[in-house]
Amino acid sequence: MTTSGRSFGAERGPYFGAFGGRFVPEALVAALDEIDAAHTTAMADPGFLAELAELHRTYSGRPSILTEVPRFAAHAGGARVVLKREDLNHTGSHKINNVLGQALLTKRMGKHRIIAETGAGQHGVATATAAALMGLECVVYMGEEDTRRQALNVARMRLLGATVVPVSAGSRTLKDAVNEAFRDWVSSVDTTHYAFGTVAGPHPFPVLVRDFQRIVGIEARQQVLDLTGRLPDAVAACVGGGSNAIGIFHAFLDDPGVALHGYEAGGDGVETGRHAAPISAGAAGVFQGARQFVMQDEDGQTVESHSISAGLDYPGVGPEHSWLAASGRAHYHPVTDTQAMDAFRLLCRTEGIIPAIESAHALAGALDLGRELGPEATVLVSLSGRGDKDVDTAARWFGLVSDADLVASEAERVADAPQDTEGSGW
Repeated sequence: MTTSGRSFGAERGPYFGAFGGRFVPEALVAALDEIDAAHTTAMADPGFLAELAELHRTYSGRPSILTEVPRFAAHAGGARVVLKREDLNHTGSHKINNVLGQALLTKRMGKHRIIAETGAGQHGVATATAAALMGLECVVYMGEEDTRRQALNVARMRLLGATVVPVSAGSRTLKDAVNEAFRDWVSSVDTTHYAFGTVAGPHPFPVLVRDFQRIVGIEARQQVLDLTGRLPDAVAACVGGGSNAIGIFHAFLDDPGVALHGYEAGGDGVETGRHAAPISAGAAGVFQGARQFVMQDEDGQTVESHSISAGLDYPGVGPEHSWLAASGRAHYHPVTDTQAMDAFRLLCRTEGIIPAIESAHALAGALDLGRELGPEATVLVSLSGRGDKDVDTAARWFGLVSDADLVASEAERVADAPQDTEGSGW
């Protein structure tokens, strides 16, 4: 129970404790009200819920399975480690859960254009996929640095008919892509829905995205009960903006015997300043429309983040995570690039599963949790995405390709890249 006497799972915003709210230009207030009303009405409409459930069953591939990984768990003090396999969803990550719901809302609001921002590209691919499925025009903003790191996903979005707009401002990563998407939305709000990708931003996005991701934890809670006969001792998930983590956490918020652990991107180490860990090494402030933990300097200015994982390279975190951290209901820890990549390689070699680098942060955390909790414990991990998109990064990290191959590959990629932002014309 919270200090207000309500259960943790009952909170629906706009504020989560001292966090959340809506700090936006006046031009967006009516649009956010429209989305809030559409979302509230839709979630009470059996027809909408049945349509979404049918899409999950026949298109995205739900329910996703649970996989126990004993050879990996042997390195975690012998604790049982089970993975919730969101990597097996259509498009390869948990992102499709949220996007299918928001695409249905877009049509319900009578709009024909959808925009999104993306870091690792998975939310962009999921949005382009849903737009193609439902006949919506789609534009995706992506930091220029991330288009380089995630070139495969840029190609996937363009194949699906989306326009990908590289953003060259700031650090050229997710934060800057979000800013550009907001600028687009201010001028196109009458025809366009902004399919926010994570549980951040102004109300109602944090609760809207959470509602579409709750299915992860609902399924996993029952699957662990079926597998082990009891609830897990701990749930682990990586945290950038926080959508996969809140998705799996939410079903357990009112189970006090289940510890919740989020793993932020510690980058080179929080002591170096080169990280993306706003809860572990940030402070409360207003960022991109909501009050939350954010990385900032002594003058309150947002500072640049760093992570080997494009999907976690973000200086803020969602307001519900900020509240769960402040209340002590969930615990958040930094994981360095090196720790994440060691866990990445371990899962590859012990279980034949190549995870997203984002998810590898949670795997590194699960190793520590297992050693701490002992062989009688069960640790549930959200495997939020698959690692196809990260193979190039991993190959460079582990030295699996030569410098000459890397130079040739980069030159070929630049030569083949489209020269405009309208896709390849494919």
